[in-house]
Amino acid sequence: MECVFGLVGDGFALIAADTSAVHSILVHKSNEDKIMILDSHKLLGASGEAGDRVQFTEYIQKNVHLYQFRNGIPLTTAAAANFTRGELAIALRKSPYFVNILLAGYDKDIGPSLYYIDYIATLHKIEKGAFGYGSYFSLSMMDRHYHSGMSLEEAVDLADKCIMEIRSRLVVAPPNFVIKIVDKDGAREYAWRESISAA
Repeated sequence: MECVFGLVGDGFALIAADTSAVHSILVHKSNEDKIMILDSHKLLGASGEAGDRVQFTEYIQKNVHLYQFRNGIPLTTAAAANFTRGELAIALRKSPYFVNILLAGYDKDIGPSLYYIDYIATLHKIEKGAFGYGSYFSLSMMDRHYHSGMSLEEAVDLADKCIMEIRSRLVVAPPNFVIKIVDKDGAREYAWRESISAA
């Protein structure tokens, strides 16, 4: 019952993801961070098979770092998205990764951006997007409440509305979520949204 969603606001991009590591009917852990900080100004939120998700996102992160190390400049968000899409396309014909990605970043001249990359190597630049079972509810909430130029407070409030909707609608809803943002000051964790446990 994975869920990753993101949106672009006024001068920032936000990604939120559930933190459950689940296999079949078992919950292995509830603090799995599914949003990787690629570099100082990029976030990569992923959903899909646990092994593919971890292996592929680490592979992308290391290659982004390698490019910066070799060339002395970081990849732009668009370049990182196209590299990621290319690697998925190559793998699709050999040994495919079942991983869906939202890649958010901030570039000095362009500003914030968000890219949708699915497991069959489809790439789109978007304003809002989601993957997983929770996407049915988060996308409808964003269709209703999202507008361009949202402030950080409005965007976090919308993310909280999406999380509440997922928790109330999904039969087996993930209890905890992590929210990360990227803006001119860099990529960082913003908050955890933990459910109230019955003691």
